[in-house]
Amino acid sequence: MTLRVVIADDEPLVRQGLRLVLEHGGTIDVVAEAGDGAEAVRLTRQHRPDVALLDIRMPGTDGIDATRRIATDRTLVEVRVVMLTTFADDGLLVGAMRAGAAGYLLKSMPPEQIRSAVRAVAEGHTTLAPSLVERLVAEYAGRRVEPAPALRQLTERETDVLRAIAGGLSNLEIGHRLHVSEGTVKTHVAAILRKLGLRDRTQAAVAAYELGLVRPGRG
Repeated sequence: MTLRVVIADDEPLVRQGLRLVLEHGGTIDVVAEAGDGAEAVRLTRQHRPDVALLDIRMPGTDGIDATRRIATDRTLVEVRVVMLTTFADDGLLVGAMRAGAAGYLLKSMPPEQIRSAVRAVAEGHTTLAPSLVERLVAEYAGRRVEPAPALRQLTERETDVLRAIAGGLSNLEIGHRLHVSEGTVKTHVAAILRKLGLRDRTQAAVAAYELGLVRPGRG
């Protein structure tokens, strides 16, 4: 099935290059191009793509603000957002994840890696490596000593699952660790996201550090 993608970048040549990269092979269709974040949000609402690929730095409404608007729009719950940037800025990356981005790509990545990452995000995965999550939250979100009250909403098993998500484990791996089925893990993950008001596993991993459940280097 062909994936539908909206791309946003303030440089026309970059947009043209992204279109060529994504549409190579015929499995991805760029349905619209935007030159800034506000236009990206409008076109995303109009076309309802599988993925919105947004440059993080654009004039006016930037990629993070556009991501936040898309992620909080109840009519766009099926749209996954991927951030695209030239530099791996830790502060911007954390901001993007908090806003609801499911992936973070560098423009310097090989074309096939960009295509693969977009397809992975459309399938519900994240393009952010667990080790990178830990490195980032170590500075920005790992300083709380006592677990936050929000964690009291979770059952003991859900807490175990959230800790495992922060450790980078897949649903299958979590199931093996906790001796439950993969389907049961998916149920727990859905409950965690609902109770904590999170969009996906990437936000859940960050939340585990922000809420004090996991501290960098300890797991």
